[in-house]
Amino acid sequence: MRFTLVDRILEITPGQKIVAIKNLSMAEEYLGDHFPGFPVMPGVMMVEALTQASAWLIRASEDFANSIVTLKEAKNVKFANFLQPGQTLTITAEIIDQDERYTRIKASGTADGAATLAARLTMERYNLASERPDRQIADEVVIQNLRETFSLLYQPQTPVA
Repeated sequence: MRFTLVDRILEITPGQKIVAIKNLSMAEEYLGDHFPGFPVMPGVMMVEALTQASAWLIRASEDFANSIVTLKEAKNVKFANFLQPGQTLTITAEIIDQDERYTRIKASGTADGAATLAARLTMERYNLASERPDRQIADEVVIQNLRETFSLLYQPQTPVA
């Protein structure tokens, strides 16, 4: 099973910031067990939503230069409120700094104007071919699929003249 925890990218400034949303519905499979009678989005899934939004920011910032963008470390994770079905998690992630392999991110989530969680994330980015050159085609396929998914998630509105 694969969880896609970013429903739409509302705004993005490559190299700086992303704002994305996750709409929580009762159809989310994991809510049946977390918790019966009081369904809330698990904290680990909220952190994953921050991670996925941060990965989209990195990909867009580097014109999809790397096929793999993954969470290396989560620090100072603080949870403030539950997220229940019918609510929308608004995710904001900002690049703090980066080097040739790692990007440090300040990320947070809100729902209905109230803080839900915040964290400092370290994201690692690389290509499979950097360790095994025979995997270059796999990198190309993954990057193409990511570009297609990004075009579905981010559809900037053009001003009407």
